[in-house]
Amino acid sequence: MIFRLMGRDYEAAVISAGFCGFMLGTTANSMANMDALARRHGFSVRAFLIAPIIGAFLIDLCNALVISTFAQFVGR
Repeated sequence: MIFRLMGRDYEAAVISAGFCGFMLGTTANSMANMDALARRHGFSVRAFLIAPIIGAFLIDLCNALVISTFAQFVGR
């Protein structure tokens, strides 16, 4: 699904590998998956730029909002 949404090209394949890494748990897994694919088939600048930004920055912001919302809900 991610592959089709991202454009069905090589960069979409690398981003899909990164997405599989996110589903395994962390941004580090994502980067390792993309690195393994890039070492074998070539580097993808866009994928290596997008994945860390989404994985490290935006997900952390969402987690902070969710945790503080639940903390307020439980504290009542």
